[in-house]
Amino acid sequence: MSDLAIFQLTDEHKMIRDTARDFAENEIAPIAARFDESGEFPHATIQKMGAMGFMGIEVPEEFGGAGMDTLSYVLALEEICKADAAHGVIMSVNNSLYAYGLIKFGTSDQKKRFLTPVAAGKSIGAYSLTEPMSGSDAGTMKSRAVRDGDFYILNGRKSWVTSGPVADYIVVFMMTSPEKKQKGISAFMVEAKTPGFIRGKKEPKLGIRASATSELIFENCRVPVENMIGAEGEGFKIAMTVLDAGRIGIGAQALGIAEAAYEAARQYASEREAFGQPIGAFQGTGFKIADMKTRIEASRLLIYNAALAKERSKTSGERFSLEASMAKLFASETAMFCAHQAVQIHGGLGYSKELPVERYFRDAKITEIYEGTSEIQRMVISRAELGLK
Repeated sequence: MSDLAIFQLTDEHKMIRDTARDFAENEIAPIAARFDESGEFPHATIQKMGAMGFMGIEVPEEFGGAGMDTLSYVLALEEICKADAAHGVIMSVNNSLYAYGLIKFGTSDQKKRFLTPVAAGKSIGAYSLTEPMSGSDAGTMKSRAVRDGDFYILNGRKSWVTSGPVADYIVVFMMTSPEKKQKGISAFMVEAKTPGFIRGKKEPKLGIRASATSELIFENCRVPVENMIGAEGEGFKIAMTVLDAGRIGIGAQALGIAEAAYEAARQYASEREAFGQPIGAFQGTGFKIADMKTRIEASRLLIYNAALAKERSKTSGERFSLEASMAKLFASETAMFCAHQAVQIHGGLGYSKELPVERYFRDAKITEIYEGTSEIQRMVISRAELGLK
């Protein structure tokens, strides 16, 4: 991969990219297939990633993070995901969905208590919005939080929580005023050791299998008032703001998957011969390579552009929803396209677990679904362009 001329990477950017690449190739790639097969959470490598600063790249140093910018984050995440998307999504949730919300909306005390150990890689963070019957339409969530003196009592069931089975701290969204729908949602920090917090069934997933995902159940779970993030009723705004950042992370994850699939396909198309020449010499295969490469570089531009828009927002206060949605939409569909073409180019070998291509195919699909489906991204983009709410 060559640096794009439009984006001038600093020496610091190149350093974190190269460091992440070396770590991914030496520490993650050799174990990725084994952890995918077993579905075991990769505790050891995640702890190493924390020690290297990958689990809190944008978190200020005073709160245990690396204090770097968004472009540094996506460069590192892209390299991790080229080796294994499951490691990447654990890193993404920690940085985007968990840490970003606390950085932007948390109090100084909340940052010290809940951000520092997670940013340093000593603990795992999670984000819990989705419910069994409430996905894209968060205003229909059934979970409830009722004020009781100096506590809120949380009751409900959450689903598809990335890192749910292992998280130490969870940002949880619940209804405090159901009659207000979206405007009645509030956000809470919940410690996993809190009585009434129960980890539900672990999901048997198609891909990113080393990334643990489960239901979370709350049964009269008493959370102190000071654990509320923002004010009562601000949960939906917080959730959507955090998802903007998360979508940039998923875009970078998708880019990493797409690159891994492309590199495997390009090498195979150069080495495998048929009818006396490399199969890449046939237009049917060569054009696939051309389309994969073009989509990957277009995705990269969109993702880096969204990263810069997020950086500008730190001083301007402007949302970067449009840039994030375009990046996530195009990169996720590119990941699926590239993984599909890579399997096709490899033929029968691409369908075998002997090579990682089939894992790229399985891992790619989720990028079109979580943190806002492709349909939701198109809705965000079209409404922004048409001036609609």
